[in-house]
Amino acid sequence: MKIGEYSRGGLTRGDNQASDHDMGCKEKYVPCGIVDEDNAELTITFGSSYKTSDFIVDALTAKWEAMPEQEKADTRLIQLTMDHGPESSGRRTQFLSRMVQLADAIHKPMQLLYYPPYHSKYNPIERCWGILELQWNGTKLTDAETMLEWAKNMTWKGMRPVVELSRKAYAKGISLGKAAMQAVEARLKRDLTLPKYDIVINPASTA
Repeated sequence: MKIGEYSRGGLTRGDNQASDHDMGCKEKYVPCGIVDEDNAELTITFGSSYKTSDFIVDALTAKWEAMPEQEKADTRLIQLTMDHGPESSGRRTQFLSRMVQLADAIHKPMQLLYYPPYHSKYNPIERCWGILELQWNGTKLTDAETMLEWAKNMTWKGMRPVVELSRKAYAKGISLGKAAMQAVEARLKRDLTLPKYDIVINPASTA
């Protein structure tokens, strides 16, 4: 998401002329969205660094930590429906390593279910992004605060999202070596038919 004198969709408003191409934008944000399909709650975290495996898992961790304690206690299995992006795929070593660590930290089993390639249109988060684009179409996002306020005012199934900003710096290209990944793989229960698309992670106490 570029920040500056740019208009969304190439539109302008009266005398507020906007740039219609990249003039060397230095401030950008990447979004990570989480949709709770049970209650339609949408959480969007804008990162000021890179969209990495660590950024995604940190967003998932923050989502869990924000849940009411009773809801955490009542949760027996965390089922996550994922897109097949490169930062969170069923083969991304750093992502899987961090998810194993998360399962151990919260003492809950997790199931990762992936949409097949080219089927992201069925992922509800993609529809959320479409609504957000319409929300700020024609708007100049001149700073992070403006971006956040416009995002907070969109609606998804009649509800406004929880919007956060992360300024944590993330390094790109982190991956595990063969030996370390073997230890992670030992913690994964991959479906025999769809090993890349259905993965269960049990916490260490019940693995």
